[in-house]
Amino acid sequence: MLRHLHTFTGHQNPIYALVKSDKEGIFFTAGNDKGVVEWSLKKMAFVMVKLPVQSSVYYLHNYNNQLFIGERSGAFSVFDFEKQEVVARINAHPKPIFGMATIATKKELLTSSEDGTVAIWSLNDFSEIYRLPISNETVRCIAVSPDEKEVAFGCKDGTIHIYHAQDYSLKHVLKEHTMAITSIAYHPFGKYLISGSRDAQLKIWDLPTYELSKSIPAHMFGIYDIAFHLTLPYFATASQDKSIKLWDAENFKLYKIISIEKMGFGHSHSINKLTWSHDGSKLLSTGDDKKVMVWELES
Repeated sequence: MLRHLHTFTGHQNPIYALVKSDKEGIFFTAGNDKGVVEWSLKKMAFVMVKLPVQSSVYYLHNYNNQLFIGERSGAFSVFDFEKQEVVARINAHPKPIFGMATIATKKELLTSSEDGTVAIWSLNDFSEIYRLPISNETVRCIAVSPDEKEVAFGCKDGTIHIYHAQDYSLKHVLKEHTMAITSIAYHPFGKYLISGSRDAQLKIWDLPTYELSKSIPAHMFGIYDIAFHLTLPYFATASQDKSIKLWDAENFKLYKIISIEKMGFGHSHSINKLTWSHDGSKLLSTGDDKKVMVWELES
């Protein structure tokens, strides 16, 4: 169902961040290199180093023609595509930023950090609105529900904290994982929340109750990303075990394993990020082997 189409090379260090542009066929990567790189899926080619950065990039987030760059330093920058310049650089946290998300209806940006907090920023002027003390350890990942009424935060201590987006009051704390939460995502139509952990388990939480309905021993090591297809009932997972897996989003059947062991081709190190192309025909993957691989979805 997924076949290798192309490999982008050029990064000199591990890649931690991957995001699509608003412009079809364009995506960005960043990591331990001191720059954010632009690539073209249409030309299957490197485009340019879009901008330099001052420290390693752990997260890239794209929203409303702006690119948000979360750094190891705890700062984030905002690159405006219309102005073609950095319009803000905020020293947001004293420790690295690991997660970013936007709540469009409230015009808010969320950043999560190793300092155990989530900061909420105005998308109008990037001023700080509020700061949530979530955990004594890293808040690794963020997921916003499709209706933007709830936000889930995955933490290093193995807990998932569910907050009401309207007033940031705590709704649930989910404690079934045994190790750090490393990925989290809401089903596109709000059917369930899915979480991945260093315990190699995928857990399915039914909505709106957040009751645990399924635990899947999905990988050998930590699950670093979960990416739902835009229109088809699939999701993909990426792992520290160097494999990508494609799943049925309705019954959780495993369709495909992409790994060197299974296919004779794939990533040679931990896979850190996934994203589907704008038209859904391709899956992009990247990680510690400094490569970006493109996989074509076949019917």
